Amino acid sequence: MIRKISLIAGLLSIPLLFTQLHASEVNITENTPFIDVTVNGKTIRIERIQDTKHKLKNSYTKTSRPAPPFSIQPFQPIEGIKTISELDVLDFMKNELSNNKGKLIDARITKWYKAGSLPHAVNIPFPVFSPKGNKQLLGQIFSIFNVEKKDKKWIFNEAQTLLIFDNGPWCKQGEKAMKNLVELGYPKSKILYYRGGMQYWQILGLTTIQP
Repeated sequence: MIRKISLIAGLLSIPLLFTQLHASEVNITENTPFIDVTVNGKTIRIERIQDTKHKLKNSYTKTSRPAPPFSIQPFQPIEGIKTISELDVLDFMKNELSNNKGKLIDARITKWYKAGSLPHAVNIPFPVFSPKGNKQLLGQIFSIFNVEKKDKKWIFNEAQTLLIFDNGPWCKQGEKAMKNLVELGYPKSKILYYRGGMQYWQILGLTTIQP
């Protein structure tokens, strides 16, 4: 009789064990533990760090930096350009990025990019988009974005959507990149801004890559 009670108790504890294991998982959303994003034949799994005791140990733990230049950015620094969240970034990766309809642009200077970036991001530092910059390089980059030049004018009819990010809400590099693009004529409707940037991405424990 005691043996039967022990067996029943053991069986009853199994669902509880599974519930506890499930509750300890660090998912992206309630029903999304991870996503796989494939670009140019290379697949990267994006998920959150599973260690619930994990803490950042890099520069993104800092609360304060000299301001200016590191002042807090408005939620929408440029009227007409949509500001998006981490979940929107993931949707962009699964849809536009995977289907070659958009580009994920890390607008920071290269030293920041080399320290870590978002999966599948392309590093194009904000000065590259300057209307007074290297015209030949800009033309090569724009051709990748499906932008053509006719009669010395850029044609944006088939232009890809660009998702711009930088270090986070205290960084102006993304804003400068977007202002340069708008000055060049890039449609605001084809530009997205991830304000959280690298700091929020890492605070949420999402996958980063080391270029």
